Amino acid sequence: MKQILLWATLLLVLVSVNLSIIKKEKTLAAGRTMLLELAPVDPRSLIQGDYMILRYRIAENIPKEQLRDKGCIVVSPDANNVAKFVKIHSGEKLQDGEYLLFYRNRGGIRLGAESFCFQEGDAQLYLQAKYGELRTDETGTSVLVGLRGKDFEALGRRKK
Repeated sequence: MKQILLWATLLLVLVSVNLSIIKKEKTLAAGRTMLLELAPVDPRSLIQGDYMILRYRIAENIPKEQLRDKGCIVVSPDANNVAKFVKIHSGEKLQDGEYLLFYRNRGGIRLGAESFCFQEGDAQLYLQAKYGELRTDETGTSVLVGLRGKDFEALGRRKK
C-alpha cells in the first residue's frame, strides 16, 4: 500500500509539473508581447551569481490599499507595446486594447519574474536595460523572455 501511495504521489507531482511547463510553453508560443518599464534596482547579486533583480515601474502606479493577495490588473500597451496601468480588474469585460496582467501582493507587488539570470561575464550586455519583455496569455499569466534597451532593442547575445 505504501508503494502505491508513493508512486501515485510521484505521478501526481510529475503530471502537475508537466502541465505547468506546457502552459508556460503555450504562453511563450502564442502569448502577446508586452514591455514593462524597469524601475531602478541593484543590478547584480555578487553572492548569488550573475543575475539582475527586477522591479517594474508600473507597480508604483497601482493603489496598494485596493489590492487583494492576488489578482489581475488591467493594462493598455502603447504603440511600442509598453504597458500602462489602467485599473485593478474586478471581473468586468475588457475594452479594446486592454489586457490582463496577473499580480501577487506580498509586501510589494509582484508582476511576474523578479529576477533575470544571465551567463557569467554578460553583465555589460544588460546594464542598459530599460524594459522587461514579457509574453502574456488571456488570463494575465506572464513569462519573462528578455530585456530591452531604451530604443526597444533586444539586449544580450544573438542566437545563431
